[in-house]
Amino acid sequence: MARKRFIELIEEHGMILERLLTRIQQFPSQKVGYNRQQLIILVDLFVSGRSKLKEIAHRQCIPTPNLCIMFRKLEGEGLVSRTVDENDRRNTWYSVTAKGQRVAMKFKDAVMDTIEHFCRNLTVSEEKKLAECFEYLNKILTRVEEQNA
Repeated sequence: MARKRFIELIEEHGMILERLLTRIQQFPSQKVGYNRQQLIILVDLFVSGRSKLKEIAHRQCIPTPNLCIMFRKLEGEGLVSRTVDENDRRNTWYSVTAKGQRVAMKFKDAVMDTIEHFCRNLTVSEEKKLAECFEYLNKILTRVEEQNA
């Protein structure tokens, strides 16, 4: 019975977090001028550093062909660059350009401002407790993700 409730809570919290994240990321993407999915991909690449398409697709749970289309648009906007691996020409590396770094930082800053706005009515005690819960949850979920990679 406890296992069933545990699974229900994960599903429930996942849906709540997804809705909240969608709302949080919607507003800044309008301010930055690119669509939300493009910005999320750009920030992922900015944070992770130079990556292969398959690595990014795996991290973002996006089919590689769809991601390839997004990268063409990002490359066309001058936000990312592609480099063919000289040792294995079958591999292509994607990197964030200087312009892409500025856009990624602007989006990240706008997301942080939006989170701060959404959480403005939390008490100090609630913020502290929520931060502790997120730290603990992140530790556990990172382990679960690594075990199921």
